[in-house]
Amino acid sequence: MEKLVYSGKTKDVFALENGNYMLKFKDTCTGKDGVFDPGENSVGLTIDGVGDVNLRMSIYFFNKINEAGIRTHFVDADLENTTMEVKPAKVFGNGLEVVCRHRAVGSFIKRYGEYIEPGTELPAYVETTFKNDEKEDPLVTKDGLIVLGIMTDEQYEDIKKMTQEITQIVADEMLKKDLVLYDIKFEFGYDEDGKVMLIDEIASGNMRAYKDGEYVDPMTLSELFFA
Repeated sequence: MEKLVYSGKTKDVFALENGNYMLKFKDTCTGKDGVFDPGENSVGLTIDGVGDVNLRMSIYFFNKINEAGIRTHFVDADLENTTMEVKPAKVFGNGLEVVCRHRAVGSFIKRYGEYIEPGTELPAYVETTFKNDEKEDPLVTKDGLIVLGIMTDEQYEDIKKMTQEITQIVADEMLKKDLVLYDIKFEFGYDEDGKVMLIDEIASGNMRAYKDGEYVDPMTLSELFFA
């Protein structure tokens, strides 16, 4: 018998009797005024089937990443019930997001646009932000994470290396569909031994991809990827 432990914007989390957890994917999306926006911090709308397609993409990539020998929390999934079984993991601080950028776009341009042109290629640039809606997910450096006691130097370096490797896996798969990955957002946690693992989901709403130089919205991206 599973027990609800957390209800999130796009997923509910249940504790399982075997010590693992179950993520139940919802059809709710982040956005504003009824418009889908993966960068927003509040639920803006419901799209039928979005939970299913997010789970399908997560299964696809978690399997690829596990095959590559990179640690993740993924155990199994049930498409009929839109659920995913995962290993227990502690989050860093109150939640940390890790972005890997192959091209300059979005908030990167907003911050550094006076120094770089939109769309410029970047060398798998990694940045970290605290999950904090009120403070609009503030950027935090490696030194900041260590000084605040959020993680060790070794854990940060593991996260950076894993982020770059996982991003390349996703980018290579997207390229097979003539899609160019510009950036992608991940979440990481750690097990009881302090070993870092990829957690949460790998869905189209957490990435920016372009086709023929044009931005592809998340739902269209999912459709093109599985076409």
